[in-house]
Amino acid sequence: MLRGSGERKPKEPAPDVSRVRSGATFAIVVLTAMNLLNYVDRWVPSAVKPLFKRALHFSDAETSYPTTAFIVVYLAASPLFGALADKHQRKRLIAVGVGLWSLATASGAFAVGFKSFLVSRAAVGVGEAAYATLSPAVLSDFYPAGKRNRILTIFYLAIPVGSALGYWLGGKVGTSYGWRAAFLITGLPGLLTALVVLLMREPARGACDADKPQPISWPKALSSLSRNRVFVVAVLGYTAVTFASGALADWFPTFLYRDRGISLADADLLVGATGALGGLIGTFAGGFLADRLRRHTRQPYFALSGVSMALATAFAIVALLVHGYWPIAGTILVAQILLWFYNGPINALIVNAVGANLRARAVAVSILCIHLFGDALSPSIVGLVSDRTRSLPLALSMVPVALAVGAVVWLAGWRLVPASTDPLRHAAGV
Repeated sequence: MLRGSGERKPKEPAPDVSRVRSGATFAIVVLTAMNLLNYVDRWVPSAVKPLFKRALHFSDAETSYPTTAFIVVYLAASPLFGALADKHQRKRLIAVGVGLWSLATASGAFAVGFKSFLVSRAAVGVGEAAYATLSPAVLSDFYPAGKRNRILTIFYLAIPVGSALGYWLGGKVGTSYGWRAAFLITGLPGLLTALVVLLMREPARGACDADKPQPISWPKALSSLSRNRVFVVAVLGYTAVTFASGALADWFPTFLYRDRGISLADADLLVGATGALGGLIGTFAGGFLADRLRRHTRQPYFALSGVSMALATAFAIVALLVHGYWPIAGTILVAQILLWFYNGPINALIVNAVGANLRARAVAVSILCIHLFGDALSPSIVGLVSDRTRSLPLALSMVPVALAVGAVVWLAGWRLVPASTDPLRHAAGV
């Protein structure tokens, strides 16, 4: 079919897009709420780490091994759900996943030792794999490429808010009623969202894309992704940043409690409040500025993410060195704002760098890489180094190093990845 010819019928896709859009608002609300609960459940263990460490007699490393187990299972299950999405309704897979992760989170309350705690946290990974792999692809089928950065920015705003609630609820409930109550109270509400997602309209795959998606095998998918420079550079930098943010999120409250003399409740509040405020400001500002930069520089999403991450590195170093509640709060807040600038732009690059037939698998591969080589390793590595050196501050020095690596990768993408391969500029007509 010739481009620009009268043979192409521009009116044909309109009814389908209009039909899909009728459920778009409900979908973004439900999936964003689900993402919020996801991160509440994810960070409750970090908020109550000193409490279950003492109760179950764990070493520093043993408190983080369950986090690693969760992520390893999450990674193993993500490609499976990416493949299942080609044959089954995605909203049903998401609902099953959310139900599983909610029950698994609540089951942590009944752990009696290392093995039972490890199994309960590992099981959370099965449920999260379904949700995290499929949700960005579903949202991408509700909106065209030029609007996905804004929609994914809204979706990912739930991460800092959910993380903050996880720290706050974990610290509040854990110090008042015990760490077991914290797992129960944060885990069970997810069962309600699992039911609500079944009411969501299932969009047609590729409904907002020009080309009709064709099924593709995993070998062909991996081959295509490995040759996609936008995807590769986005994920490489994302992996380094996830390594850093995973270590910081898991260990910073404990660092404040043990090495800066701040009470656990106040440490959780500081981390949660600065994470929420910094994440909201950073994610919103990053998504807004990235779109504004499209007409001013090549690869604007890489440019903004790289520069902001370089600045975040500097403030992270200061946050680990200063003493006093307010100096720490101020520097970590600025670091968080700058760190979160990448959230919408990089995730938009990942889903827009490929066609609709590859989108769920691209997200699955991205999840595999950022967690397998990122926060699956970093909390346990920090714990091991802390045990060996008896210095948690020294172990946490890996955080700014990893942030710097992410900054360098994305800055290289800004300058070296050909502008002609930037799907966002192409989609926007820039």
